[in-house]
Amino acid sequence: MGRVVVFGPHPLLSVTIEARGGEDDVHVHAAGQGVWLGRMAAELGAEVTLHGFCGGETGAVLEGLLARLPFTVRLTPTAGPSGCYVVDRRSGERVLVAQETAPPPSRHELDALVSAAIADALGADVLAIGNAFPGDQLPEAVYGEIAADVRAAGVTVIADLSSPRLEPVLPAGPDLVKLNDWELAGFVQGPVDPPERLLAAARRLRDGGARSVLVTRGGEPALWLEPDGTPRWVVPPALEHGMREGCGDSMMGAIAAALAAGRPLAEAVVTGAGAGAANFLHAGLGTGDRATVERLAALVRVADYPGA
Repeated sequence: MGRVVVFGPHPLLSVTIEARGGEDDVHVHAAGQGVWLGRMAAELGAEVTLHGFCGGETGAVLEGLLARLPFTVRLTPTAGPSGCYVVDRRSGERVLVAQETAPPPSRHELDALVSAAIADALGADVLAIGNAFPGDQLPEAVYGEIAADVRAAGVTVIADLSSPRLEPVLPAGPDLVKLNDWELAGFVQGPVDPPERLLAAARRLRDGGARSVLVTRGGEPALWLEPDGTPRWVVPPALEHGMREGCGDSMMGAIAAALAAGRPLAEAVVTGAGAGAANFLHAGLGTGDRATVERLAALVRVADYPGA
């Protein structure tokens, strides 16, 4: 068992309405990138601590839900409310009915969250850094400061961030940067298709300081740049019917757990692809039992990149 600290500043209150026979079926859960990442890491055996904000009426409900998660959650109280969303899935499609986002934290609230997360991460095996929600709620420099302080202590740092929050983290030399193809397009401010452009764009991340890069593309093979710069395709099991939301966060949770346990990065990436596939097969986000993840990971292939 290794220790994983998750910087996931905005846990969310999720309300989902589904159809069950002729009746409505209402589900209330803790949600958000940090929650989904932490849940998968804990499922795969890591000792997880999530750091985030919580406040207001939505936060009062959310706090109770967070307390039921199978890992430690350390909350920084805020004067403003936590974010919340309501989704209607009764038609079979995901329809956003309502959404409330958290306001920007005060300077004192932000200082409290960042200092607590850094102090905790200095004693961990892995720090996983995620986005705020909405993305512009925290100063961009905060992400770089967290990564630099923790990376300097020799702790493995992995980041699942989009621009402009990603750029300040790169000089710290994160061990792995994971993002999807449209986030990579935002980073390079241009197209990332075909594979030659995808590879060139990923190499810009590595040139900026990332030691390894993983670019997901939905159900298509992901591009992985190994620490020595060698490009590979990570090919997940072929699955047709499922839900893509939360797959990337499940992938990062599995990678964090594997790295914290001392497993090689190549093995961690394959396990991550298996966890993403497991999440795809679940209606709940950041979910998938360990046995299923391991069975699906056994079906993941790592292949040579074309023209490499």
